[in-house]
Amino acid sequence: MAQLVKLQDYISRYQIDLSRYPTQFVRLKKIQWDRVKQQWVSGEELPPWEQMQEQEDVKESKKTISFFDKFKIKKNAKQMDELEEVEITNELINHEDEIPEEESTLFFEPNIIYKPNTIEELKKVFLDQFFHFQIKWASSTIREKSYVDPKFLRDSLLRSILQSFPDSFLVFYYPIIKVKKAPVELDIVLLTPTECICITVVEQENQAVFVGEGDRFWTKKFGKTSQKILNPLIQLNRMESLISKIFTENDVEIPIRKVLLSRNGYFDYPGTVFNVQFIDKREFSNWMKQLRHYSSPMKHMQIRAAKVLLQMVQTTSFNRDIWNVEKEQE
Repeated sequence: MAQLVKLQDYISRYQIDLSRYPTQFVRLKKIQWDRVKQQWVSGEELPPWEQMQEQEDVKESKKTISFFDKFKIKKNAKQMDELEEVEITNELINHEDEIPEEESTLFFEPNIIYKPNTIEELKKVFLDQFFHFQIKWASSTIREKSYVDPKFLRDSLLRSILQSFPDSFLVFYYPIIKVKKAPVELDIVLLTPTECICITVVEQENQAVFVGEGDRFWTKKFGKTSQKILNPLIQLNRMESLISKIFTENDVEIPIRKVLLSRNGYFDYPGTVFNVQFIDKREFSNWMKQLRHYSSPMKHMQIRAAKVLLQMVQTTSFNRDIWNVEKEQE
């Protein structure tokens, strides 16, 4: 799973220690996946695996969870072969490392409430639950939390990016940065080990066609209707320009690539644009597949680029004590 480093202006633990949390996140994912997989193979209930909870979770009662309600699942040889082949990527893990027992580590225990028939089905259920945990992981620290808009839990693009890409990818999802003390919202910034990908999403009606006709405005065609829209390349170029300037001022040397993305529509653009990749409904699956099979581990310059961006972001958060008082008053 790609790592959600910054979500809008929410607090991020990666701002505190970017050298530690990426490995800790992947380690946590691996421990729980191995545990769920073992239980799926044996069909037996395991003792509850407990990790240090955050302060507000300590008072909650801990229950032993049976993932499969004591179903004894028999696996044939083919399924066992698939079990060995299907793995959640853990590129950052040094198997000799352990997660330090600290209060800033969140608690995650998946609750599989029905019996998956295949390892792929089990993996999907696990990742869907881990996605919700990841949103919490990316919007809280030991001392602070941010109120998360529920729309992000339903955001299919965010879910797809996080669940499809490798652990070594760092994601900034519509981060708000401060430029000369003014807040500026970017689109999606994807830091891979070798490049920075700036992504602007253009999605409206299914099957809509976006025709690039001018510098200022494009035409959106849907059925028999036509409508003028602002040229999305303006926002994409602006984002690339800001990030490029930030990198240059901080001696970050990493190439920047621009992507105009539409999962449900089509681009009709005459000619080509330098350093811009048009990914529409026809190319989306192949584009995702190419990035999914990226195998490089995290790089020093990638971490440096992430740190520089995190120094520029705006953060809106609340002290945990305030959060708990408000909950008690509800």
